[in-house]
Amino acid sequence: MELRVVHYLNQFFAGLGGEAEADLEPRAVDKALGPGETLQGYLGTAGKIVRTIICGDNCFSDRQEESLAALLGMVREVEANLLIAGPAFAAGRYGLACAHLCDAAKRELGLASVTGLAPDNPAVATYKREVLIVPTGASAVSMKQALARMAAIGMKLARGESLGPPGVEGYLPQGFRRNALAEESGAKRALAMLRAKLSGEPFVTEIPLPEFGRVPPAPPVSDLSRAVIALFTTGGLVPKGNPDRLRSHAATSYGRYSIEGLQELKAGEFEAFHSGYYTAYVNEDPNRIVPLDAIRSLIRAGNLAGVHPTLYATTGNGTDPRLLERMAEEVGPELKRAGVGGALITST
Repeated sequence: MELRVVHYLNQFFAGLGGEAEADLEPRAVDKALGPGETLQGYLGTAGKIVRTIICGDNCFSDRQEESLAALLGMVREVEANLLIAGPAFAAGRYGLACAHLCDAAKRELGLASVTGLAPDNPAVATYKREVLIVPTGASAVSMKQALARMAAIGMKLARGESLGPPGVEGYLPQGFRRNALAEESGAKRALAMLRAKLSGEPFVTEIPLPEFGRVPPAPPVSDLSRAVIALFTTGGLVPKGNPDRLRSHAATSYGRYSIEGLQELKAGEFEAFHSGYYTAYVNEDPNRIVPLDAIRSLIRAGNLAGVHPTLYATTGNGTDPRLLERMAEEVGPELKRAGVGGALITST
């Protein structure tokens, strides 16, 4: 059976213009366009691009809910078997649109989907667990290789076939392992790797460890009595009811909550939303995770100049460090503009 494929492009790769057309609203063309023509060649006779859906980068970013609903409707109309988005390479807005659309198509339509992104694209940290992402170069120089791999993986997904490990199939690791049968026991495989390592021979580990860069500590605050301090927590403390729907683990966002005028955080007004520790004690007294009461005491004693009026909160449990870096990059300039001299970051 020939599979029905929908291809998503932004305004640039659809040939409709550059940044001047970034507000382009969602639209559909019932044929392959631009990179889609090359993609069709890799699909061969097994799949056909029956529709190309297009949205401007700014339009999707600024009117995400509306744009997403329109694009999913266009996918639904043609009874597609597979959605292929991009590739978007290192482009931030385009990459987030591709990944978000693939995630929504999988969740809401039950549709197989795949995209292609550079490993350092911001969308990778946010969506790598939910979306199959083929690694690409930073620019369209790697277009052909990316499309070939996306087509191969996409067709497997659409047929319901099982995928092998990321290193074999060519997609980015998603942070979890699937059980699979092996010809040799784990003990034999481990000893083979050990012998290879001791002999200086090449080997591939089955459990790669994450690599974290070293972060030099910031210089100390020279005079705390003149410093305004900002409060952060990765303990998941949010206003009662979790209004921003912060995830209890593997967070993809953070919350900003006003503490202006508050002398302490009261039980019943704030609660911990976190699956990595026993939250009852924090719910009894939220100051145990964000010590606003102690900060106010230091201010009254003249040991601190003040506290920033916004509390920043997320959950660190299982959250990708690259996402946390992005959060810090967003908040840092804001705090500098506000004259904040230091930050108190509490965890669990």
